[in-house]
Amino acid sequence: MHQPLAKLSTEPSTQPLTKPSTEPVTQPSTEPSTQMSTLVPTHLSTEPSVQSSTQSPAHLANGFNDLLGKIRNIGLKSEDVFCNLRIPNQFQSGKDEISLVILTGRGVFCIDVKDWRGEVTQQKEKWHVKLGEEDASVRQFADPVQAIKAKATNLRSHLQRGAVSLDPAHFIPRVLLLSPDCLLSSQLQTRKEVVTHAHLNAFLRSFSEDFMTWAMDAFLPCWMSGHLSYRQLWDAREVLSRTGTWDQVRLLDGRQLQGDYRGCQHLAVLRQETEELEFTGPGILASLPLWETLGYTPLVAVTMYRRGVRSLFFRPTSGTASIPQCSHVVFRIEGEEADGRIPVDHIHSISLSV
Repeated sequence: MHQPLAKLSTEPSTQPLTKPSTEPVTQPSTEPSTQMSTLVPTHLSTEPSVQSSTQSPAHLANGFNDLLGKIRNIGLKSEDVFCNLRIPNQFQSGKDEISLVILTGRGVFCIDVKDWRGEVTQQKEKWHVKLGEEDASVRQFADPVQAIKAKATNLRSHLQRGAVSLDPAHFIPRVLLLSPDCLLSSQLQTRKEVVTHAHLNAFLRSFSEDFMTWAMDAFLPCWMSGHLSYRQLWDAREVLSRTGTWDQVRLLDGRQLQGDYRGCQHLAVLRQETEELEFTGPGILASLPLWETLGYTPLVAVTMYRRGVRSLFFRPTSGTASIPQCSHVVFRIEGEEADGRIPVDHIHSISLSV
């Protein structure tokens, strides 16, 4: 279930992430692999690589969390702000992530957040980010403005499938550049879809509504005011709250992986009913070699917690299971092209999106 204003994890491997195994780590091949990999925790570095320094997970997460704090301060309702929604693409063959979706009377703001640092120019359909004077290396990105426009169109189609029909003019795409060290070329500075750090506060203040705007929206029909009606906002909010984000695996050492849970051969999980899987190991004594020689197989207990039901003292479950300690969970890390396997005795819990 989507949780509004959920903070981005500062752990690496949101786009880059890990791999647990007891086998020695071999030198990775430069050729893409379609084979299932084993996730190794030692690959979870807290230091961003040189190549990804334009938008490292830690930098982006810190800047994103600061942005969410500013959004709270301007008075936007938390239920109208959605983070990291994954929207089916045009052919519903995959999903694209939108950093922020904000519902307002003026429309649905679709915002992609970037933490690029350096000089940014455009050449044809690519944006070039020069990392620095000393490094002088340049990274190429697909045009983020065209990308967020496409995502806004896909979001409109997604809402239509949920019986919420909104005019295309009510979808407002924006690319938000958080870093003050991002220097745009004069050509890009004229793009109305791009919001730089210098204009961030003014952009956020535009979401504040005065009393007269509130009164007009309350009493004027939407076809006269040009704003979304309360009913349209309510219906859109309902559909977006059921829209998935990423699944998260929390490892026993405290690190987190973000991606798609693919399953486990020993578990039958109903995603619509299950919000979280909690893993409890067999303990040290049960893992001793003596038990293995006696034919005993150590087991890991899995508790499945029911979605959407919480209380202060009790959390209802949708099921329990005991699986062999040698079992693996199949998980596709965000940004990876192949599924990986995580030993269940490395896992503390798995949170499932809708």
